[in-house]
Amino acid sequence: MGRYRVATARGTLTWTNEIFDPEKCKVVAHPNARFTAPAGQCPAIDPDWENPSGVPISAFLFGGRRPGTVPLVYESFDWNHGVFLGSIVGSEVTAAAIGLKAGVRRDPFAMLPFCGYHMGDYFGHWVTIGKNAPDPSMLPRIYNVNWFRRDLMADSSGPGYGDNIRVLKWIFERLEGTAEASETPIGYVPAKDSIDISGLPDVQQSMDEILKVDPAEWRTECELIAEHQQLFGDRLPAEMKQQYENLVKRLG
Repeated sequence: MGRYRVATARGTLTWTNEIFDPEKCKVVAHPNARFTAPAGQCPAIDPDWENPSGVPISAFLFGGRRPGTVPLVYESFDWNHGVFLGSIVGSEVTAAAIGLKAGVRRDPFAMLPFCGYHMGDYFGHWVTIGKNAPDPSMLPRIYNVNWFRRDLMADSSGPGYGDNIRVLKWIFERLEGTAEASETPIGYVPAKDSIDISGLPDVQQSMDEILKVDPAEWRTECELIAEHQQLFGDRLPAEMKQQYENLVKRLG
């Protein structure tokens, strides 16, 4: 339930298992609580949602808030490379805004607040999924998305908000084998004109910048990634160390 949704309801149990007393002004729900509803109420939900045999997953999307360096979207080379992308997800923060050291704060797979065991082992779990796949070609593809490019948010020069569906359209077309991509040191980036920007006449001039992969910026990024990987010590899977070394080599 929402954090204050039942703040006036007497007799309500709080998340600490106490009877709610409005005069004490204690928060009813945990600060990280969310308002939720059964997924089955969604009219567009897949009819196989509750299929006990499971449903195919075509892609995973990971992303953080990065005003630069990271392009709007890119696709991993393979499964382990995709796991590596998930393991280095980060967002740029400002100390003034949230009291943290300015820079990139990494939140692998956006799971740090929720993972109940060592994140290095969590990475290893994903690697094992790839190793155990009976057919590697059936593994979901992995993408990194970055809706927070500074050139996207500062003015109307780039797609944003609802127009992010255009990036999803490119991903769907990649899965169908109809969209083109250019190979870069960090992964497959949409080829020129492969993202549908029809109806956005002012965006074309910004697309090169939005999708740019600057080797110099990424060499600096690699220094930050190296610091991040050191946090996991011996629990960091060898495959993730190798993916980092491969990235450094591709960047020259």
